[in-house]
Amino acid sequence: MKALLSDTALQRFEPGAHRFCPDASCDVVYFDAAGRTFTTTDLRVPVWQKQPPGARTICYCFGENETEIRAEIEQTGRSRAPERVRAHIDAGRCACEVRNPKGACCLGDITQTVKRVAHG
Repeated sequence: MKALLSDTALQRFEPGAHRFCPDASCDVVYFDAAGRTFTTTDLRVPVWQKQPPGARTICYCFGENETEIRAEIEQTGRSRAPERVRAHIDAGRCACEVRNPKGACCLGDITQTVKRVAHG
């Protein structure tokens, strides 16, 4: 989380347990039990869960995004994005715990995105 905060937001950071909010209806990305929050404007990267569907980057490590997934499906009938991400994970290249605002592996999100994009 700290790696994704802007310089200004990092100055407000207090150690402790922070939770990620994926709810698209609010700007809060991280919050803690004391009520401290960090919003989308406090991060160095866009948070795909907070953006409208269409061109969002889903994989922060390897740049898989909705636009390219959609184009691949239109051109070939399917997207191999999950396989590409899995190959990078297997090769030890994944850095989701640092690069992904959710702090977790994006493979499940990539798989869901491919299904959503493929079914319109």
